[in-house]
Amino acid sequence: MRDVTYPPIIWTALAGFKALGQTFQMTGTDNVPRSGGVLLAYNHISYVDFIYGGFAAHPSRRLVRFMAKRELFDHKASGPLMRSLHHIEVDRGEGVASFHTAVDYLRQGEAVGIFPEATISRAMELKEFKTGAVRIAADAGVPLVPVVLWGTQRMMTKDHPRDFSRGKTIAITVGEAMHPTGDDPVGDTAELRRRMSAMLADTVAAYPADEQPPGSWWVPASMGGTAPTLEEATALDAAEKRERARKRAEKRAKRQGDK
Repeated sequence: MRDVTYPPIIWTALAGFKALGQTFQMTGTDNVPRSGGVLLAYNHISYVDFIYGGFAAHPSRRLVRFMAKRELFDHKASGPLMRSLHHIEVDRGEGVASFHTAVDYLRQGEAVGIFPEATISRAMELKEFKTGAVRIAADAGVPLVPVVLWGTQRMMTKDHPRDFSRGKTIAITVGEAMHPTGDDPVGDTAELRRRMSAMLADTVAAYPADEQPPGSWWVPASMGGTAPTLEEATALDAAEKRERARKRAEKRAKRQGDK
């Protein structure tokens, strides 16, 4: 693929990290192969996970093509940028096309990024995983590499104000590759989630204590923080979906009334 936009985006991001005085706590990045197709599976805790998730592959000099929701491609500002970076559009109502695009990218030797939870976790721990990650990796015949991000939620996540103040630590943990065969996608997905849960616990425990005092809102309740529990987060997600549906209905009614 011809990349005109991606290199300057990376340079801009690196300059931004420096301007924000961020420290990176990176582990296992050599698990990202330097060539050949690879599917990277990330936890999802922030709106900026795409940026920092791509950095996990930077030591291997890989450019990650992320699978992202269609709305980002429909937006007049972000749409052209997403397409220029060769990211993959995902229609949550019809995911067959994005599945085949991801498999095609991987067979061409690209690095593709996926969020098995599909949406941001308000609980800051892993939600249930979709089986798409292991099915894509199996169909393409490529390794599936788990990646855990931590600290990105402190900048920009759901239900909290943005905070781009200087001096934050960003932790990126890359695990050993899995090699799904497609014989047991449900079992493989459970194993992927199990591995990433262990990686998340280790990453949270290793995070600088002076930046993560007891009771921090960005730490899971199960780990001593005050983030919503998974059950509470599920209820908040459902309320958010209802509110979005209400607003869409209001917009449709207004358009029909204007005709």
